[in-house]
Amino acid sequence: MQPEEKESTSKPAADESTSLVHGPAESKITWQLIVAVGVAVLGSLQFGYNTGVINAPQDVIEAFYNETWIQRYGEPIDPNTLTSLWSLSVAIFSVGGMIGSFSVGLFVNRFGRRNSMLMANILAFIAAALMGFSKMAISFEMLILGRFVVGLYCGLTTGFVPMYVGEIAPTALRGALGTLHQLGVVIGILIAQIFGLESIMGNASMWPLLLGCIFVPAIIQCGALPFCPESPRFLLINRSEEDKAKSVLKKLRGTTDVSADMQEMKEESRQMMREKKVTILELFRSPLYRQPIFIAIVLQLSQQLSGINAVFYYSTMIFQKANVEQPVYATIGAGVVNTAFTVVSLFVVERAGRRTLHLIGLAGMAGCAVLMTIALALLENVAGMSYLSIVAIFGFVAFFEIGPGPIPWFIVAELFSQGPRPAAIAVAGLSNWTSNFIVGMGFQYVEKLCGPYVFIIFTVLLIFFFVFTFFKVPETRGRTFDEISAGFRHGGESQPDKQASPEEFHSLGADSQV
Repeated sequence: MQPEEKESTSKPAADESTSLVHGPAESKITWQLIVAVGVAVLGSLQFGYNTGVINAPQDVIEAFYNETWIQRYGEPIDPNTLTSLWSLSVAIFSVGGMIGSFSVGLFVNRFGRRNSMLMANILAFIAAALMGFSKMAISFEMLILGRFVVGLYCGLTTGFVPMYVGEIAPTALRGALGTLHQLGVVIGILIAQIFGLESIMGNASMWPLLLGCIFVPAIIQCGALPFCPESPRFLLINRSEEDKAKSVLKKLRGTTDVSADMQEMKEESRQMMREKKVTILELFRSPLYRQPIFIAIVLQLSQQLSGINAVFYYSTMIFQKANVEQPVYATIGAGVVNTAFTVVSLFVVERAGRRTLHLIGLAGMAGCAVLMTIALALLENVAGMSYLSIVAIFGFVAFFEIGPGPIPWFIVAELFSQGPRPAAIAVAGLSNWTSNFIVGMGFQYVEKLCGPYVFIIFTVLLIFFFVFTFFKVPETRGRTFDEISAGFRHGGESQPDKQASPEEFHSLGADSQV
């Protein structure tokens, strides 16, 4: 490689995000791209909505369980049985998510990314019918089964959406557009919190509609997806339909010159042909994939084991102790902070980089966790600690959405080339849903054991994830998929803190010095 070539290749790393890698043409945002990403992210909104919707109407749904039990057996339900049924109603969503996320690879390579999203909406319609008509049918079993089915749908969605968005987005905008998945999730949670207010749908007569209205975004997505393009990477690499892939790229990029994108995909295809078929077991057996899949799993764990769910668990109680008249509105305020800082991440991820934002988020969360521990320990004895707790909650949520919230979802798609990507996303999704399930089921017991000091556990975990990210996670900003995977083939993951040129990224060794 001549020096002048190396200089011209490495220059984009320091430029504005609109000119990274292949120049301004690749970064152009077209209506076709906006519509395709927006329609796909409706699935992310569904995931967020179904995550948050079950909490607000807990009392009225438990009353429905009791009424159904009395009608069947002529006596009120036993409190322990009621607790078990409610826990099952909440937790079975994560069980469905685990199964769905692990099944991503069965769909995307056979039916394509877009068609897989389209087919998954069948599950959304089934779940909407089961939950929406459960009260009319006097059957809590229908509600529980509906939660399982919508969990399957959301598990598939958390794989389909980041993969599709990552494959249709220009390299220079892949991080910003990838953040839209998390933005859809937090907007869905916020909508669920608002709709769940007792004055809207969180009441005895409207809760079936609250749970069943997920058919609305499903209808919109089913109507719009046929007009969205299939992933050009899937068309070229998986289907060998070069002309169709080129046509799709021209529409997505808004230019007739897509030679750079086509060349990149062809090189990735050639690399894929040299590799044998990548199964989930192969991800762990092959030295080529073992390190990136380990990084992908730990990044997913850093999201779910960060303590974000625990913060939301504590938030209503803290707002009550702070004498907030309507603590539910303060919780919604935390949801607004959640959404606002996801938007911040959207605008800075291509300038600051994925790894940098993840480190900032983890460090900030660790600091807020320390504040939370101090405030909770002194809550009863020191005036003003409740307000410090509120500041810590808002700060914790803000830092989460800067890094650990959005980045683990889309960076997994960046760490792998086309061949192993579906299997890797399936494993990462399973890790995320499994850790989510463990935290949801186990936190209440750990909290009883540790009391206000439970956040010390999360502080230690956050420090561990910070150290791991600092030493092991590469910066993927402005890198093509093949450049990133080539970096792992040459040991490039070991010195990730340098914004290297593509050639430097390829040549970094395990013992390189920065």
